[in-house]
Amino acid sequence: MARVRHGGAFDNLPMLPPLVSALPSTLCHLDGDYLPLRDAKVSVLDRGFIFGDGVYEVVPVYGGHLFGFDEHIARLDRSLAELHIPNPHAVEGWRAIAEHLVHEAPAAPTQAVYFQVTRGVAMRDHAMPTGLAPTVFAMVNPLKPVAAEARANGVRCVTAEDFRWQKAHIKATSLLGAVLARQISVEAGAAETIMFRGDLLSEASSSNVWVVKNGTVAGPQPDHRVLRGIRYGLLERLCREAGIPYELRDIARDEVFGADELLLSSASKEVLAVTTLDDRPVGKGRPGPIYERLYAAYQQAKQAAAT
Repeated sequence: MARVRHGGAFDNLPMLPPLVSALPSTLCHLDGDYLPLRDAKVSVLDRGFIFGDGVYEVVPVYGGHLFGFDEHIARLDRSLAELHIPNPHAVEGWRAIAEHLVHEAPAAPTQAVYFQVTRGVAMRDHAMPTGLAPTVFAMVNPLKPVAAEARANGVRCVTAEDFRWQKAHIKATSLLGAVLARQISVEAGAAETIMFRGDLLSEASSSNVWVVKNGTVAGPQPDHRVLRGIRYGLLERLCREAGIPYELRDIARDEVFGADELLLSSASKEVLAVTTLDDRPVGKGRPGPIYERLYAAYQQAKQAAAT
């Protein structure tokens, strides 16, 4: 018999069935235990739930091999330090969790290990309590590859003002600003929302953004306005090895719209060409030669990491 709510306008409306049973039974990690994902539970007073008071990382996995793991954990450590949350594990502890979850997960060509650390459980108070045991959660999900059509033709993006908070360099779990920014592109039928703070490029809702002009790859300086994606270091190395000039600096709005090529980078997108921006073609309106060289080099880097 369907349950009903009482005491107001919702009287006699059937409750939706619980969705917990529809969650996968794949193994996850929660505070030192390994258990089916559908059985994992945290307190409603966890500060991650109440305040979004925590950080996260997403580590790509190719052919069962963790990619850029040390760099991801170094960024996790930086984010935790910014929030004054003690890091509950050394690098090898995080690696052991990740490798165990990947080993136990259903095989997939590409996967992602998701780590989340919150400050822990306490009565609701805005002030940061001390002495809490951080809540540690980890799981593995399939990583959906970019569609072949998007690889071949590039993607369409739109622009927006960057209305998020001023500490974008912290990979925090409080992602409502990013969710709202991403929804702008969803409603426009676009792949991403590229944002500006004033006249300067910052980043996209869940990607870093790169401008190519006269053969040079340029990215925004990774300060408090921009999350330093792991691909910052990777693209710098790939550009150096390919003899492509690379620089980090302030990038004006006009430079973005006047770019020869525009690229996105993230764990899921790897590196991806933007060919339309606000319904205007970028460069020649198709993926350019710098993108093609960097994408090929990226695939070689993945293969090298798996050997």
